[in-house]
Amino acid sequence: MALKAVHISDVPNLDQVPENASLSHYSPRFSKGVEVGRSTSFKAPKFLVIGHRGNGMNMLHSSDSRMKSIKENTILSFNSAGNYPVDFIEFDVQVTKDGCPIIFHDNFIFSAEDNGTIYEKRVTDLSLLEFLSYGPQKESGSMGKPLLRKTKDGKIVNWSVDSDDSMCTLQEAFQNVNPSLGFNIELKFDDYIVYEQEFLTNVLKAIVQVVSDYAKGRPIIYSTFQPDAALLVKKLQSTYPVYFLTNGGNEIYYDVRRNTLEEAIKLCLEGGLQGIVSEVRGIFRNPSAVNKIKELKLSLLTYGKLNNVAEAVYMQHLMGIDGVIADLVQEITEAVVKMVKPCEENEEILLEGEEQIQVRPQFTQRELAFLLKLIPELIQ
Repeated sequence: MALKAVHISDVPNLDQVPENASLSHYSPRFSKGVEVGRSTSFKAPKFLVIGHRGNGMNMLHSSDSRMKSIKENTILSFNSAGNYPVDFIEFDVQVTKDGCPIIFHDNFIFSAEDNGTIYEKRVTDLSLLEFLSYGPQKESGSMGKPLLRKTKDGKIVNWSVDSDDSMCTLQEAFQNVNPSLGFNIELKFDDYIVYEQEFLTNVLKAIVQVVSDYAKGRPIIYSTFQPDAALLVKKLQSTYPVYFLTNGGNEIYYDVRRNTLEEAIKLCLEGGLQGIVSEVRGIFRNPSAVNKIKELKLSLLTYGKLNNVAEAVYMQHLMGIDGVIADLVQEITEAVVKMVKPCEENEEILLEGEEQIQVRPQFTQRELAFLLKLIPELIQ
């Protein structure tokens, strides 16, 4: 097949979400079954799509309305993602000061007093009742304390979305989300705190207990950026797979175990973890790492804004990556259904009048090797 040449300016910006990705959805969830837990390894017999924070994270400063459609990390967002053929939803779990696992991404909650004074509180310093007092209230249907958010550029803005929903606990997610939808539970900790083992153990025990009590056969994956938490949760339970999250060298941290894919591999091997979740640019910059990870029989998933670009997702499928965590759940699930369906005989680009219908492209090993060499240059 011929490869179309593109100008470097046509390559999607790594920090932009394309606004024209859409294609029809249909795919049975967990075709042939996805083996999760109760074994020493995690096998994904299909290419997995995982909804980031449910139906996608909220980017309040974005001009893309899809990133402000549904409040992230809520029951509404989880069930909305479940309307599409996603295999898992990913969400962030922290534990309140009175020991309840709750679902929330940020380390701090921002709100405002009646006089307009803005204040912040660390999520893990709140009691469960305090945490649930922010945003829409379940019982009364009224609005609780206003919820604000600090953007990456330091601005504090109203957390305004088209469809809002109440804060929730991990237990409520188990009780109110379609049981066929897998949970990728990210064990959330502050990147800039050195935690004592006793604290980590108490937090993880609270989370593992809720999972044990309410999972009831639901597929579960644990993941975390915190190396010691990854090792500890593996020791505390053997039922479900544990993945180590890494940004693949895009940022540098004090804990060297977080800084490269090589360190992530080493941690997995030393701790008996089942896989790695890497920021996708780390994989594209170092595509040879995929073969090494697969040879070691580790599973590999990715996250990042490039996973909202169908072509980038398809390239990962060709590379042998097991799945992606994406924000644009509808668009990416639809694209994946079309991309990974069994090849039909003599597939090619068909022309109907002036309309072009593009079906799954076919790459030779030589073409694929060329693309893998090209990607790091494009990323750079």
